[in-house]
Amino acid sequence: MRRREFISLFGGTAASTVLGRAGRAQQQSTPVIGFLHFATPQYTPNAADFLQGLHEEGFAAGKNVAIEYRYAEGHYDRSAALAAELVAQKVDLIAAFGPPLARAAKNATATIPIVFEVGSDAVADGLVASLARPGGNATGASILFTAVTGKRIEYLSELVPDLKVVAVLVNPNSPTAEPTIQDAQTAAGPRNVQVRIVKASTEGDIDAVFASLADLQAGALVIGADPFFDSRREQFITLAARYAVPTIYFAREFTAAGGLISYGTSLSSIYRLMGGYAGKILKGAKPADLPVQQPTKFELIINLKTANALGLTVPPTLLALADEVIE
Repeated sequence: MRRREFISLFGGTAASTVLGRAGRAQQQSTPVIGFLHFATPQYTPNAADFLQGLHEEGFAAGKNVAIEYRYAEGHYDRSAALAAELVAQKVDLIAAFGPPLARAAKNATATIPIVFEVGSDAVADGLVASLARPGGNATGASILFTAVTGKRIEYLSELVPDLKVVAVLVNPNSPTAEPTIQDAQTAAGPRNVQVRIVKASTEGDIDAVFASLADLQAGALVIGADPFFDSRREQFITLAARYAVPTIYFAREFTAAGGLISYGTSLSSIYRLMGGYAGKILKGAKPADLPVQQPTKFELIINLKTANALGLTVPPTLLALADEVIE
């Protein structure tokens, strides 16, 4: 049930059809957007939000704009090739989701406009000169997923009685790893909680991490924000239930699928913002003049059914803070 309505940057969803290559041959003037995503089609329901943002700027996929979808399927080593493929096709704009793909797009072209979504610092990543005045050919959203790792530890401490050791999972191949570790270690000290850093970059690594938690005496697990982890939602939820490990995630989608708790910005609102930015650029706006957006609010989601299965009683104070409680 909804406790407080989340106010997104744009909000809403809509589905749309995609114009294929044959249709574009008949409509040479139709602009083409390269949709470059880190996951697989089954993990991108928010693509509808991107299309809705486009629609609000007057573009309907299959009518006056075409979409070319490319998915890395969680494998960052595919990023450069996928970006190069879209550049070779001379798309009019690239929408890049996740730091590796944003970097790949930026490295592949200095002229095709890029709208990105990253969970880290877009300036530190070299994507833009500044948030207010990006410069160059790229802009988008820096959603600060890594900056609230400490808050996730705080919520776990409230939810899990006498929590002494918390494991924090990062992908060592991702630029989100180091800021996640730093934020976790900074936040854990005042709470008298020890942090154990665990790492995974493959499906097998994730299995091994859960199997190792008992030896680490970890009473709970924080899933660091990372595109690859987002593509493995079902695996995380299944393992967390099998090993009975209280786990906090970085996006609502995990909790809605059966995860215990999540804290982060709304991916739906970010995707819609990106669609809006893409539409503005197709109408003539320059990426250099569109500021990189950052979230002003994060949403806390709690799954009571999962909490009950783990034998956890959610404190009333935490329930009162929740934006949504799934029963």
